Amino acid sequence: MPLFTVEEAVTELRLLLPVLDEIVALRADAAELAAAAAPGGPRTSLGAMPELKAAQARLDELLTRVQQSGADLKGLAPLLVDFPSELDGSAVLLCWLEGDRKLGWYHRVDLGFAGRRPLP
Repeated sequence: MPLFTVEEAVTELRLLLPVLDEIVALRADAAELAAAAAPGGPRTSLGAMPELKAAQARLDELLTRVQQSGADLKGLAPLLVDFPSELDGSAVLLCWLEGDRKLGWYHRVDLGFAGRRPLP
């Protein structure tokens, strides 16, 4: 996995934001379609099994795009993306969480999300 400078990660996130936004929207649609497809499931105006399969296929494409960027997809709900990096000689992950509109957080690799801090 490549290491990103903060500037490279900011640039890559800017390119990925439309992809990430689409993932969030499709994730909700797929959840609703899956619930409707279950026996006795609620009705939805989104469609049926063909639309669910199409949503799942598109989600797979989008998730692959994120992974191909060199970023590490850590979670789908909420959407969590890490960019491997180094700060002050320490291995860190520049951390983007669903709802963020910019890259503003990091955590040491050994601490995980619980060690999340604002970027200096």
